Amino acid sequence: MTDTSRFSARRGLRIDRRTALKGLAASAGLAAAPGFVRYSQAQSSAPIRIGFQSHRTGIGAAYGRWYEKTTNAAVKQINDAGGINGRPIEIVIEDDGTDAKRGAEVVAKFASQHKTDIVYGTLFSHVVTGSAPTAGELKIPYYVVSEGYHVASGKLNRYCLQPGITDVRSQVTSVAPWIAANAGKKVTMIFPDYAFGYDHRDYLPPALKAQGAEVIAQIAIPPTESSFTRYFPQIPAETEVIYHVMVGPAVLTFVKELGEFYGSNRPQLFGFIDSLEAVDINSPGLEFLDGSHFWEGSPRYAQPNDSEAQKAYRAAVGIDDNGAAVGDPKDVSTAAHMFGCWETLYVIKKAMEDSGYKGPEDRAKLIEATEALTEFKEGNEHPQGDKKFNGKIHQCFGHQNISKLEGGRLNVVHRTSIEDGMYEPEADYTTQPL
Repeated sequence: MTDTSRFSARRGLRIDRRTALKGLAASAGLAAAPGFVRYSQAQSSAPIRIGFQSHRTGIGAAYGRWYEKTTNAAVKQINDAGGINGRPIEIVIEDDGTDAKRGAEVVAKFASQHKTDIVYGTLFSHVVTGSAPTAGELKIPYYVVSEGYHVASGKLNRYCLQPGITDVRSQVTSVAPWIAANAGKKVTMIFPDYAFGYDHRDYLPPALKAQGAEVIAQIAIPPTESSFTRYFPQIPAETEVIYHVMVGPAVLTFVKELGEFYGSNRPQLFGFIDSLEAVDINSPGLEFLDGSHFWEGSPRYAQPNDSEAQKAYRAAVGIDDNGAAVGDPKDVSTAAHMFGCWETLYVIKKAMEDSGYKGPEDRAKLIEATEALTEFKEGNEHPQGDKKFNGKIHQCFGHQNISKLEGGRLNVVHRTSIEDGMYEPEADYTTQPL
């Protein structure tokens, strides 16, 4: 499915190119009111076309829908403020079906058919790793919002960047000390059987070991699995903590069946919120989760100490204090991840402005300008919090939140420092030719 219509930031409408050009011609004769000149310049220039590789269908559809909402909100705000280098952003959407092969085809289509300036937005790690070689071959910047360690590992290429969301290795390194000190020392892991899950599998055990805890069992489950009860007998009896991270449309079934298996007598639970993203935590059958803890990138529920920037961001993307769509409490957001779309677009804006980006001929300069960035301050452009960026591995580092499920909501009980998640880089993309 392709959506190549232009998003009008002023009116929130979809308009075709002919209508847009007529409007631009008419605006040329208007008197310049305060603030109008900048907007006029943006509208009279060719748009910056960003190819949004969206999971509109497949196991990532819930994320894709909210990534799209967040993207539109950020684009509206950027365009309202004058765009990038005096040019508006135009989002071109292609559905990759949350499929690796199709993802690579979408990247090629953006480069050759839609002729977008860059590609952006991909979440699921198998799609990123399947698409990255095409981005490198075609030399089109590929800004992902994925979390996987695949970018920072150095296994991709110089055209792949992840500047707006932290990676799993950093996340698990950050939360491991809290798990060992507060939940238990003997940990069984349940994770999806693909690249994203393997990052948890590979990097949590050494992080826990450093804290005097150990992983005593690891259970990998196919991401397309629809029933999970048969896996639970593999959990050792001496388990003190079940560390779970599941994804896809069956996450509600997973947590319900886990509760049915254990009843009220269960080990401590520490989950990545992926196991409940886009799921109402007050759904029948989830009562057993009360008192358990979750990692969250950005909190789903509004917190008493939310910054003004966080409040403004939540209002812009259209989520209420419970993290559901305004006016539809059943439409629960993917708040822990989707902020990365907002922040990545602002990183792209900054890098394009720093490089004086004019078009595809400046893609190499855009990569270099992104690599030169070192930090992002918390504020309207980065509402989740401060971040540091390592240009050698194309990866940002930031704060993580540990929330407790109590009273029908998730309350943040611990926020890590940026330094908690830092690790020694294993790669240097800047040594690769552009």
